[in-house]
Amino acid sequence: MRDLNLLIGLAMGLNLVALGSSRLPSIIRATALQGVLLGIMPLLLEHDFGWQVVAVAVATAIGKGVVIPGLLQRAMRAAHIEREVEPFIGFVPSLLLGAFGTIAALAVARSLPLLPEHAKSLLVPGALASMLTGFVLLIGRVKAISQVCGYLIFENGIYLFGLLLIGSTPLLVEAGVLLDLTVGIFVIGIIVDRIQRAFDSLDTRKLTVLRE
Repeated sequence: MRDLNLLIGLAMGLNLVALGSSRLPSIIRATALQGVLLGIMPLLLEHDFGWQVVAVAVATAIGKGVVIPGLLQRAMRAAHIEREVEPFIGFVPSLLLGAFGTIAALAVARSLPLLPEHAKSLLVPGALASMLTGFVLLIGRVKAISQVCGYLIFENGIYLFGLLLIGSTPLLVEAGVLLDLTVGIFVIGIIVDRIQRAFDSLDTRKLTVLRE
C-alpha cells in the first residue's frame, strides 16, 4: 500500500506541474510520466496477478506514456509552438485551484464510506484531484494540445476510480476504458490537424470565427 500511495502522490504532484507550466513539452512530459505511473499501479494492487493484469498494465503504460505523448509532440513540432501564451485561466490561479482541489479531495475522501482496504489508499483523492486538474486544463487553456493533455489527465482520474474495483470487475472494463481513450485521442488528433490546416495555429479561440 505504501508503494501504491507513493505512486499516486507522484501522480498528484504531476497534476500541479501540468497546471503551473506554460511550456507544452513540460505538460506533455508530465502527462506521459503520469500515464506510466498509472500503468504500474495494477501490479501493486494485485498480489496474485495473471497475464490479464500484466497486459492491461503494459498497454496502459505504452499507450498513455509513449504512443499518445509521441503523437502530441509530433503535432507540437508541426505547429511550431512550444508555449501557452494567453490562457483563459492564468498559470498561478490554475496552480492554486489545483492545490486547493487536491486538499479538498483528501478531505472529501476521508468522509466517504470506503471499504477498509481503500480507506488508507490515495486512490479516491488521486482520482478526484486528477479529474479536477483535467477539467481546469480543458477550460482554462487555449492551445488544443494543452486541452488534449487535460482530457488525458481527466481520463487518468477515471482510471484511478476504476482501480478501486479491479478485484471484483473484469479487467476487460479497464481495457475498454483504454480503447475509448485511444479512439478519443484519434478523433481529437483529426480535429487538431484540421485546426492547424485551416488557421495555421492551434489556438482554439479562432474557432469562434467559423460561420455556416
